[in-house]
Amino acid sequence: MSKFSLFGKFTVQTGEREKMVEILLEAAKSMTDLEECEIYLVNISENEPESVYVYEVWSNEEAHQASLTLEATKTLIQLAKPIITGMERISTLKALGGKGIS
Repeated sequence: MSKFSLFGKFTVQTGEREKMVEILLEAAKSMTDLEECEIYLVNISENEPESVYVYEVWSNEEAHQASLTLEATKTLIQLAKPIITGMERISTLKALGGKGIS
């Protein structure tokens, strides 16, 4: 069975990357009890000091969309908005399996 996965990039104001990382790690914690969210990884690149990448794997796209309506998600989005200068959906993928995916 295939899963919905998403690879995205947030660009933030200079000096705000750590704050964005904290917000996204809090988002990852809020996904702990959501069985539909199988992977939520927060990543940085040492070559891009204003960027944070997120890789997500969900049971399906609808579960991902539903997560955006959760109160915790809405609160974290409001915290992040003032420091975000850009967002990019690098790719939407179909995860087929591998370590870390049930």
